[in-house]
Amino acid sequence: MAGKTENLRAKSDDQLLADLAELKREAFNLRFQSATNQLERPARIKEVRRDIARIKTLQGERARVAK
Repeated sequence: MAGKTENLRAKSDDQLLADLAELKREAFNLRFQSATNQLERPARIKEVRRDIARIKTLQGERARVAK
């Protein structure tokens, strides 16, 4: 777990925004595949949601520090 978080901390705010957009797109596609019973790896939904949460948490931390 710490590896993912450390990799995110090393990224700039713009890189985090790009990653967040990509993960949200992937989450949408996974939900769509799930609804049509075409999902190959159901656990991927959980991974993507947690990655999104990690990025949002880091953005919140940075916003609080910037004040």
